[in-house]
Amino acid sequence: MTLTKAQIVETIHETIGFPAKKSVEVVETLLEIIKQALENGDDVLISGFGKFCVNEKAQRRGRNPATGDDMMLDQRRVVTFRCSSVLRDKINK
Repeated sequence: MTLTKAQIVETIHETIGFPAKKSVEVVETLLEIIKQALENGDDVLISGFGKFCVNEKAQRRGRNPATGDDMMLDQRRVVTFRCSSVLRDKINK
């Protein structure tokens, strides 16, 4: 099962007791901060959870799987996630 943003908002609302509207604002603000940091090329480290890193991918040769034609893929930035050892241990219990 996938955890959705709505479920996170609902959990904050129930656990902390924030009003529903305030819970939505908290989640949206947190996600916006993370997105802005990644957009600026900064890594995001959340202790006990993991680290989101922005990596540069160089231009490379690829292939169109539908036609088999060779093509050049542009350079791009991708986000990767490395979970912390605390989270890894919790998952693997």
